[in-house]
Amino acid sequence: MASASLLPLAGSFYGILSSNHRTARDRSRRVTAQYLRLGIDTKASQIVGCEGEPSLMKRRVVIGLGLSASSLLFHSSNVESAGLPPQEIPRLCDDSCEKELENVPMVTTESGLQYKDIKVGSGPTPPVGYQVAANYVAMVPSGQVFDSSLEKRQVYIFRVGSGQVVKGLDEGLLSMKVGGKRRLYVPGSLAFPKGLTSAPGRPRVAPNSPVVFDVSLEYIPGLDDEE
Repeated sequence: MASASLLPLAGSFYGILSSNHRTARDRSRRVTAQYLRLGIDTKASQIVGCEGEPSLMKRRVVIGLGLSASSLLFHSSNVESAGLPPQEIPRLCDDSCEKELENVPMVTTESGLQYKDIKVGSGPTPPVGYQVAANYVAMVPSGQVFDSSLEKRQVYIFRVGSGQVVKGLDEGLLSMKVGGKRRLYVPGSLAFPKGLTSAPGRPRVAPNSPVVFDVSLEYIPGLDDEE
């Protein structure tokens, strides 16, 4: 029977992650440009007003100020591209997938695990104890990502059903087929009993709190070798 506390987890994550960095970026550019123009104009007027100073020296100073301004603007642009906006986090379920997932029926197991199949695979199902290669995106219920194999650009290989991962992930993968993708709504009892400290800038997972996994079963090394 589905736990009442898990029902909100079935909602779509579509549209959760939004940003206002573009407005801040444009404002920063305008302020920087205005400041630099003010500095150049002020310095140039001081130079022109000096009597007896060679005109060649005046031109060199003004040109130097112009080059410095260009350099500062270029540097500002590079810093901006490095820090704002943040890089988009890769996902197994994009915006169109999120919309389609709203109409996919929810399956609830006896343990309380809930899941929706994003794509049903056509390959074999992994036997308990076999190594599997999977990609995953781990999220808190709000949709914020706290861990992802996609960001590491390497599939995660482990022995399924052997307790090497959280119980909900183990159970969810054991009924999947190779080539399939699934969203797992994992209750706290099948997630992280002691909680999880995530990387800087990522949400912390509280002890016994529900989490969500998007997971794809890529291949089964031992089974593929036998076939």
